[in-house]
Amino acid sequence: MRDVYVIGAGQTAFGAFPDRSYRDLFAEAFAAARDSVDHGIDTDEIDEAAVGSLGVGGRQLGLSGPAVTEHVGLHNVPCSRIENACGAGGFAVRQAVQAIKSGLADVALAGGYEVMTDLSGDVTKYWLGVSGETEWERLTGTTFSGVYAQMASAYMQEYDATKEDLSRVAVKNHGNGAKNPKAHLGFECSLEDAVSAPAVADPLNLYHCCPTSDGAAVALLASEDVVSEFTDERVRVAGVGAASERVGLAERDSYTEISASQVAGETAYEQAGIEPDDLDFAEVHDCFAIAELIAYEDLGFCEPGGAARLLREGVTDPDGDLPVNTSGGLKSKGHPIGATGTGQVVEAFDQLTGQAGARQLEDPKYGLTHNVGGSGGASVVHVFENEGVAR
Repeated sequence: MRDVYVIGAGQTAFGAFPDRSYRDLFAEAFAAARDSVDHGIDTDEIDEAAVGSLGVGGRQLGLSGPAVTEHVGLHNVPCSRIENACGAGGFAVRQAVQAIKSGLADVALAGGYEVMTDLSGDVTKYWLGVSGETEWERLTGTTFSGVYAQMASAYMQEYDATKEDLSRVAVKNHGNGAKNPKAHLGFECSLEDAVSAPAVADPLNLYHCCPTSDGAAVALLASEDVVSEFTDERVRVAGVGAASERVGLAERDSYTEISASQVAGETAYEQAGIEPDDLDFAEVHDCFAIAELIAYEDLGFCEPGGAARLLREGVTDPDGDLPVNTSGGLKSKGHPIGATGTGQVVEAFDQLTGQAGARQLEDPKYGLTHNVGGSGGASVVHVFENEGVAR
């Protein structure tokens, strides 16, 4: 199958935008992605589209993919709406990659959007809850913070980890987000701030939880046969992995790992021909602080129980051996559900093409994105490689 390359990527700011519509946000992200294509791209050169969205609030649940692609002029382009909870955007990227690899398309769009902040807190909890196990979690009153609090409690009981370690995730990611003009919560916080924040679901407090956000993100991909028409910069999709797991937490064998992420990561590494040690950075799904700790282990960055050590030793800091969530992650950058996975790809593209501004790492070659649906019911991992400039 043919190699696939990212030729452009862009996003809106993530935040609360009461005067913006989902079509408006998607159009801004699409324009940013088009503007990032070195040699330019016309709408009639796009053969396929996949758009991720949970459909929070129920707006345009049916045909929500075509609703946004038609709005930006992709007339008669086949578009699929992807819904895999918080992993919708990442799975949209996978769908676009598959379309190109199979030969059905030479150029494909992967996008995502969500509008979440125009609802009351109670209604938003309902819409977020539909991504958990409906009968035994949502309908019995369990919230997502409650589910991840159970995971955090089990992890802290099993391993040498503390609430202070959870807070280190917030401190690191807010530090990164403060350098990202697109971040929803773009401010720094101290360890004392993060440790002493009000409780949400013990042991998780306010600084251990990501915000609900509005926003959109778009990535444009092309086959090896046509990539030179659009750019000389080669950002290859080196590996893709995805897997599903039991939706309900109580149905799983362990509360301290997500097997779907483990399988997805192993598949992506094998396709890319690399090991976790080869990565130069990663964007992982930190909807709650404990999710980032578990991701380190599921993705092979360390042994089970070793995640807190990576944080304490600064390994995942911007100047560490493996920077994680240079964008600010979901915790600081924000989490507009359908846009999150594609937003991670925007950060990977910017880092690998030297366009990450104050967050820019020194000459990264391999980057990883990790996007999870619900509390682990689905996971998708992409590995991207900077092949340099074509001669």
